[in-house]
Parts: sequence; C-alpha cells; structure tokens
Amino acid sequence: MGLLKGLPGNAMVAVCDVYEPRRLQAAEIAASGATRHVDYREILDNKEIDAVLIGTPDHWHKKMTLDAVAAGKDVYVEKPVSHSIEEGAEMVRAIEASKQIVQTGTQQRSWEHWILGKQIVDSGKLGQITFIQTYWYQHARAGTYPEVDLSKLDWKRWLGPAPDQPFRPERFFQWRHYWDFGGGVLTDLLTHWIDVVHWYMNVTAPLTAVTTAHNYSIKLWELPDTVTATFEFPRDFMVTHNGTYVSRIDDGGLEIRGD
Repeated sequence: MGLLKGLPGNAMVAVCDVYEPRRLQAAEIAASGATRHVDYREILDNKEIDAVLIGTPDHWHKKMTLDAVAAGKDVYVEKPVSHSIEEGAEMVRAIEASKQIVQTGTQQRSWEHWILGKQIVDSGKLGQITFIQTYWYQHARAGTYPEVDLSKLDWKRWLGPAPDQPFRPERFFQWRHYWDFGGGVLTDLLTHWIDVVHWYMNVTAPLTAVTTAHNYSIKLWELPDTVTATFEFPRDFMVTHNGTYVSRIDDGGLEIRGD
C-alpha cells in the first residue's frame, strides 16, 4: 500500500481487514478519509471504486478475486494467484470471460535488473541453457506470538471458505504453513523464481516435478520447513529449488547456466 500511495493518478479510498489493529494501520497508510470495512463486499458495492488490491491469506484469493471481477473491478492479487491448481483454472476461465484486468504479485517482472536479465537470456549470450538453480532461505520462528484481542478479530470471517476451526495464534500469524490457508515454501518462495523461469525461457509448465520435503525443525507447522525440488521442462532444461525457513544465510536467488 505504501508503494501504491506514491504513484500518481490513484487514491486509496477504502480499506478492509477483519482484524481491527491492521484495519487501522491500513487506514493510516491510505488517503485521508478512507472508509474502513470488515466485509470486503461493501467495497465492491461502491460504484466509484475502479480497482482493488487483495493481500489476504491464499485461501481467500479465488473468492475475493472473482467477486471483484463480477463487480466490475480490476484486481491486483498477491501471489500465489490461487490456493490450488483447480482454483487457478476456475479463476482464469472467469477472468478471460470478463472485461477486467487482473494482475498478480510476482513483482520481479517489474524490476529493472530482472528485465535486464530477460534481455540477456533473449540475446543468446548464455548459449544453450540447460540448468537453472533457484534457492530461497529464510529464518522463521514459531511458538511465540503477539497477544490477540479476539474481540477485535472476526475469526469466522478470517476463515471464510476454509474449514471451521478454533482460533490458534500460530495459524493466524503463520498461516502460510498450514494446508487450509497456504502452501509453504513452494507457493510462498518458489512461486517467484518459477515465474522468472517461465518468463525467461518462454515456457508455461514443467514436464515432470519431484519434491522431497520435511519438517526437520519447526514441528508446529503442517507444511515442511525444508524443501528440495527438481523440475524438467520442454526445451531441454532442468530447474532445481532449495528452500528452508530455518536459515537465512544467502537469502534467495536464481542462477542460470548456459554453455
């Protein structure tokens, strides 16, 4: 929101969050006088609003995006686009049948150094590319969370299309690591790099995918804290990914190897 506010030609006139402290925080970033909402549908009902930015847990992406498109709004939705392959296919069909513009948050495509990388690959300077290594390492802590005033959180609305369940702070603050809400390393981190691979190499999907993953350290999570994956693509090249949430040394990156 902060970056969006700095762009000319737009005004953030409404914010929505089911947790009051974050709703107030969003209102502070938005334009003076922005309306505050718990139910996102109130924003979609406003005919004066042209577009919405969706930055929710993954399990809400499909419903909010399709509701926005049906309401005639353009959409920027955070990555990953959907919570499952089936959801993504349904979203693509609905969006293509509409007149709306929908963009997702794989922001590497907008950064100058990644655009330069694309130009280098397209130039042929790297020769035949047969191997691309991707990695992303972060250090996430589990077990200690800020106190939540449940009177200021609409937990049922936060769950939305997810299965009903009692509030748990680890699922609220670290939702990416639970199957009901996210997809862990692959949809949080790899999604950025695999999008760059698709973009650079002009491909849309791998031929094969093999993944090994486990919870070695953070036993509280459902999804693995450490992952290694290998993908074979058309055009005779391979992609690997190593990712973990238990060490941030080297951060993240992508290496392309040609002949």
